[in-house]
Amino acid sequence: MAKFSGALQLTDLDDFIGPSQECIKPAKVERQPGVVLHSIRVSDDGKYLAKAQDGGEQELAKAQITLADCLACSGCVTSAETVLINQQSHHEVLKTLSTLGQSSSDYDCAVVSLSPQSRASLAAKHDLSLLEVSRRLNTFFLKLGFRSLLDVTAMRDLALLETSREFLSVFSATDKSRMPFMTSACPGWICYAEKTHGELIVPHLSTTKSPQQLAGAYVKDHLASRYGVASQRVYHVTVMPCYDKKLEASREDFYDDVLKTNEVDCVLTTSEVQLLLDEHSVIAGLTDLEGTDLDPELFSLTDDGTNVHGHSGSGAGGYLEFAIRETAQKMFNTTVEKIELTTRRNVDMQEFTLRGPVADGSDSERAIHFAAVYGFRNIQNLVQKMKRRKCVYDFVEVMACPSACLNGAGQIKAEQQGDKELLARVTQLYSSADSRSPHSSPLLRSLYSGWLQGEASEKAKRTLHTQFHIIEKNLSGLSIKW
Repeated sequence: MAKFSGALQLTDLDDFIGPSQECIKPAKVERQPGVVLHSIRVSDDGKYLAKAQDGGEQELAKAQITLADCLACSGCVTSAETVLINQQSHHEVLKTLSTLGQSSSDYDCAVVSLSPQSRASLAAKHDLSLLEVSRRLNTFFLKLGFRSLLDVTAMRDLALLETSREFLSVFSATDKSRMPFMTSACPGWICYAEKTHGELIVPHLSTTKSPQQLAGAYVKDHLASRYGVASQRVYHVTVMPCYDKKLEASREDFYDDVLKTNEVDCVLTTSEVQLLLDEHSVIAGLTDLEGTDLDPELFSLTDDGTNVHGHSGSGAGGYLEFAIRETAQKMFNTTVEKIELTTRRNVDMQEFTLRGPVADGSDSERAIHFAAVYGFRNIQNLVQKMKRRKCVYDFVEVMACPSACLNGAGQIKAEQQGDKELLARVTQLYSSADSRSPHSSPLLRSLYSGWLQGEASEKAKRTLHTQFHIIEKNLSGLSIKW
């Protein structure tokens, strides 16, 4: 029996996609030319045999369903998903760390990347500041055997800047077929878009990679070279607020054909890191550790070293706010000091309209419409508007979870206090980071000029962008209705 992480055994893994969807890959019978099949029987040894009218029988191949078919589907649990969850558990991390550098090991060193949302959740759990929880986590991971801890904030700088550049390019194009422009950092939303409304939504998705996958590209290329280790020999683990990030890391699109390696080898949720803290025989918890200094090349620290950097905006990562400010600057040469979003149906549906002069020198005004849409109830309303061609938005920040990533299913759950109170505390801590624009990041400038060989280089295009797929449904009478 597969040994899953305790967090997976105890946590409701509902990813907001109900188990009523028809499987996109039903049982399929490949018929031989000229042979008419009229019945199927199961032999004593479990083989499926199709009987033809002439009395002969044809053995049928068993259905093969992979993660590429089943990402984020709650309708069934496949053996491939079982293998995935088993491989991406905290038990597997400890097992891999214990063999680093040995002849039997696939890896020589390990790097862990920490998401800002997970950091805030752990800070709330242990009643620590963002800086202090980062320093103590650094100690913890180094003791476990990791070589370094990477702050995903720097990778989100890349994601924000590339997403906004892509939006401005799409918005300014003569062909408006990609409008509205939608963010793509949420794997639950992406799976829903690809499987359920492929032709309608996929062309509108941003091709910029998520911060997790950008961290993977950075670790397997830049850090591996810095450490003098082959890319395939670096074991890269990310700490994320969402179980769907495990599935994102397993996409075939995130296997680097040049480096011959996955960008991310294992994803641990925040709650699984807490299990590591609780279960490890040597280290009892973060409050028992002394923090160690953070590597300034891997961590986004303030100049005086008293806080970590973050981004203004919601727990979704700041895509909406940065896009608004960047568009105002690039399109209208103005600065938006304060962004006040207008709440619509509920707190997870908010809008903002940016207005400025048209560039033709006339007195006419142009309006650019932005929106944040969180949770599948609001997403479905958005999709219906697109179907009816009544969507007025130009830029949409989309997240599958209500309240976005700070409320991800992989975050630490409330024990004594209520979920709302805990979420409020996590949100407050997340917002306590020192907000700054990606443009002011010295690390970001060095990433573009050094690692990526320039903003417009072929390497930058290949490294920072991905593709999404329209998954065609091929339904048969054997599809199961729940």
